[in-house]
Amino acid sequence: MKVIYNLGIIIYTALAHLISPFNKKARLYIKGRIGWEKNLAEKINHGDKYIWIHCASLGEFEQGRPVIEKVKKEMPHFKIILTFFSPSGYEIRKNYQLADIICYLPYDTPGNAEKFISLIDPGLVIFVKYEFWYNYISVLKRKNIPLYLISGIFRKEQQFFKWYGSFFRQILKMFSRIFVQDMRSFDLLRGIGIENVSLAGDTRFDRVMQIAGNAKDIIQIERFRGEEKLFLAGSSWKQDEEIISQYINRYPDKMKWVFAPHEIDINNIERLEKLIRIKHVRFSQFSEDFTDARVMIIDNIGMLSSAYRYAYIAAVGGGFGKGIHNILEPACWGIPVLFGPNHEKFREAADLLSIGGAKSFNSYDSFKDALDIFLDNKILYSQAAEAAGDYVKENTGATGKIMQGIV
Repeated sequence: MKVIYNLGIIIYTALAHLISPFNKKARLYIKGRIGWEKNLAEKINHGDKYIWIHCASLGEFEQGRPVIEKVKKEMPHFKIILTFFSPSGYEIRKNYQLADIICYLPYDTPGNAEKFISLIDPGLVIFVKYEFWYNYISVLKRKNIPLYLISGIFRKEQQFFKWYGSFFRQILKMFSRIFVQDMRSFDLLRGIGIENVSLAGDTRFDRVMQIAGNAKDIIQIERFRGEEKLFLAGSSWKQDEEIISQYINRYPDKMKWVFAPHEIDINNIERLEKLIRIKHVRFSQFSEDFTDARVMIIDNIGMLSSAYRYAYIAAVGGGFGKGIHNILEPACWGIPVLFGPNHEKFREAADLLSIGGAKSFNSYDSFKDALDIFLDNKILYSQAAEAAGDYVKENTGATGKIMQGIV
């Protein structure tokens, strides 16, 4: 199986090279790793001690960020090396100030793993959520370097739990400790003989509470909202927007409406504007002349988490695609959350649905039913809002548990 794994890495890398002239992400993936050994050697100071933290992409970085910040605060004698697998993580966070060195993770070949780990000589290593690189993990185990997986989440359909999964189970056994998000993951791992596992919870709860505590005032949204209730569709995609805009066009006066689309290029903004048949304004063009507009479209990046504080109800996009975006960001403000049907892989979605803090929709009719229930029934709205807020607060604390285990 080791031979097949290494062959798979070679094939994957070859394919990335093959499509790189035609694919921007593949091009960045290749370019970012050229000359990695020389570039890294120039940054390493062999008189320093390092902690290596690895994230696949941006989502995993945000999940690991509370731990990174705690490590920096409580273990200041270590410097932090932060690696990414994906360009979507590296390109956005390559200037993250709390990391001393930020780079791509070299391909997981035996030679690369040996060179990389010998070069940085980490005191301990943290992988976030889904990262199981066999060659890196093997070298760390052989060198007796502590390796932790944080915010891990496991499902029975993963290869670890299949009859052919012994190779992958051996990878799990090489971790010093695996901190999982939920009891289901804990039970699955214990069920296949993995003893080095602890139930810590999900660090995203700590992160969203931290973000909420640092939220910025957005005077334009406050003025746009006025004295009315406000609905905010965050990280929305085309199918979300088509359903929501249909409702808005029929019932524009029920609330003020804000879209924060996932894609903010001009073509997508113009497409969204064509769906809206009532007065609307882009955030960048808002002035007192537009306080009577019914719809605002946020055409920038970086304010969504703060914008949720102004909402009475929120919808989070992605549920008609690969999966919903972060529903904890609005929930932490104590407001009900709506989202599309593809949410099965998200534990927080199932939890919020079960306690009444959220509703799912898969069509215009189901969206209308969900929204009208919250608008027409004040008691039900209050219960949903309280349930959502309490759920986030009650699930904080994972970062502290992980740090206790690591330190």
